[in-house]
Amino acid sequence: MELGFFTMPIHPVSRSMTETLKEDRELALVADRLGFKEGYFGEHISDAAETISSSLIFIAWLLEETKQIKLGTGTINLPNHHPGKVAAEVAMVDHMAEGRFIMGISPGGLLSDAELMGNLDRDRTAMFLESINHILAIWEGEPPYNLEGEFWNISTERTLIEDLGQGFLPKPYQQPGPPIVVTAVAPFSKGVEAAAERGWAPISANFLLPKWVKTHWPRYAAGCETSGRKADPADWRVAKSIFVAEDMDVARKYATDPDGPYHQYYNSIVTKMKRSGRANLFKHDQEASDDSLDIDAIVEELVIWGTPEKVAEDLSAFQEEVGEFGTLLYAGHDWRDRDLAIRSMELMANDVLPSVNAKSPSLVAS
Repeated sequence: MELGFFTMPIHPVSRSMTETLKEDRELALVADRLGFKEGYFGEHISDAAETISSSLIFIAWLLEETKQIKLGTGTINLPNHHPGKVAAEVAMVDHMAEGRFIMGISPGGLLSDAELMGNLDRDRTAMFLESINHILAIWEGEPPYNLEGEFWNISTERTLIEDLGQGFLPKPYQQPGPPIVVTAVAPFSKGVEAAAERGWAPISANFLLPKWVKTHWPRYAAGCETSGRKADPADWRVAKSIFVAEDMDVARKYATDPDGPYHQYYNSIVTKMKRSGRANLFKHDQEASDDSLDIDAIVEELVIWGTPEKVAEDLSAFQEEVGEFGTLLYAGHDWRDRDLAIRSMELMANDVLPSVNAKSPSLVAS
């Protein structure tokens, strides 16, 4: 198992955006120092808690200060952007990263972003598919492009000056393009199967119950089979909320305190999912009412916390429940206590991960 991170991020709305951006930047620098394989940043335009409004800009800020970690968009919410602009900006960042870039894409889940961009009542899944098809066609093709769709038409035919390069969109550094990943936030996600058919890899969200995370692998395997590929667990990334401390009492308080960062995170997520009609993600019984959801119980079930020994045992049990996967994405949460937050990452990389891998030789071999 490899180790990476995924942060939306979600910070208390009372915190300064200047401070939270620096904190999220430091998260990546610490992860790079500790040997994390990859890290992903969310992108939300209209949310005071989720303060990274462009994952591409944020990644560009980090490239010169990181040395080995691959950085990914988590995700570019394609309906909110013109596909020609995404194609050009991703190509530029990919050249800046020289192979250390992963392109995460999605239709976008924050409804206020959809309303802001005029897409609230539109078919955002159809927009997502048209956008990525346009982007890939741009990278594969040559100007003037002449791409037609329901939502966007793309051409530089009228203004093309071939010998000067006007009307040309750049191609990525990685050919035919950077690796593509998609986030899976629904039980039995059909999107995972469709992504696998196109050669894309899935990330299972950290706020899903383990029983729903488990449903993603069969979908991925089915999509791979359709496309004539063998499904490899090494390609499956699973995010998880984790906190590690040397002292059990410290770990318990930081991870489960009603005023702590993990409660704050899940209260935000659950409230938003209720408002958008997707609270089923947190329910064992899909017929249960939204009012039956309890944040204390959700935190207890979805956050793995404790000493390195306990966390390693709990992660091994989680892996046995959901199936083997190649990369564990340590979920980023607000650093209520900077020293404890960084120490948790250190213990995760240096103590927990080696212990988990020692118990899972088949996955290490893959």
